[in-house]
Amino acid sequence: MVSTCFLCQGLTTLAGLLLLSFGSLAASQIEVTVENFLRVLTGRIPPSTPRSKRLLSDDRSNILIYMTGHGGNGFLKFQDSEEITNIELADAFEQMWQKRRYNELLFIIDTCQGASMYERFYSPNIMALASSQVGEDSLSHQPDPAIGVHLMDRYTFYVLEFLEEINPASQTNMNDLFQVCPKSLCVSTPGHRTDLFQRDPKHVLITDFFGSVRKVEITTETISLQPESGIMESSHEKDGMDEESLEPLKYAEQLPVAQIIHQKPKLKDWHPPGGFILGLWALIIMVFFKTYGIKHMKFIF
Repeated sequence: MVSTCFLCQGLTTLAGLLLLSFGSLAASQIEVTVENFLRVLTGRIPPSTPRSKRLLSDDRSNILIYMTGHGGNGFLKFQDSEEITNIELADAFEQMWQKRRYNELLFIIDTCQGASMYERFYSPNIMALASSQVGEDSLSHQPDPAIGVHLMDRYTFYVLEFLEEINPASQTNMNDLFQVCPKSLCVSTPGHRTDLFQRDPKHVLITDFFGSVRKVEITTETISLQPESGIMESSHEKDGMDEESLEPLKYAEQLPVAQIIHQKPKLKDWHPPGGFILGLWALIIMVFFKTYGIKHMKFIF
């Protein structure tokens, strides 16, 4: 297959892969292959794999997956040498759901025809965003004349600009994220899919996926570990009490981060409105023409 995303250059071969659960997953560019990516998602990795290269998630984990690179209708290229298809990705997410490896999953992709990558998803609790619709190219942003390539894609640039305004106490929801890059800025038409997600996007905070405030289970019982059997027994179980008599564990309330963290909003850079510079030049030329006549117009240019 030949990529149709010829407008994205340089660093967009596979600029990033971000998996968030209880921590972040670190991987070098050499290790980012389709096989390794799918193995990490599904947990099918060798026992010798270090924790820093595992996705340590369970059925209470919110996972963020961000992908960018050259792509086309139904596929994304990995380092210009292999591709992952939307069917492979959808099946991997289904395996994750069956193995209880996530609670909610946010999938973001920045590539040409990005919406085609989430068309085959069928697992519950997945929300997906893409930088372009099927048949559209996803364009780059910020060209660097020194090295001759673009430094970032347009959709990624505006999403990052939006996320820099978010703090742990923010009440910004997913509907706000859907609007960060309209067609007037991205040139392409960003898309999103929420039919598989059980919650209303307007009630889903950005910090549910981009925050670091974790829920903690509180218990007053003494827990003893038995390495030889791998079984946890409580002091009540030792006394012969039935497990049904124990009260179910509940989530503790989150810390009042809104009262603890006081961050001033970042001031946005001022830019003149569209057509302002052109109108100013037109006014200068008109005043000069009216004052000195047409024979002096040559001194302007």
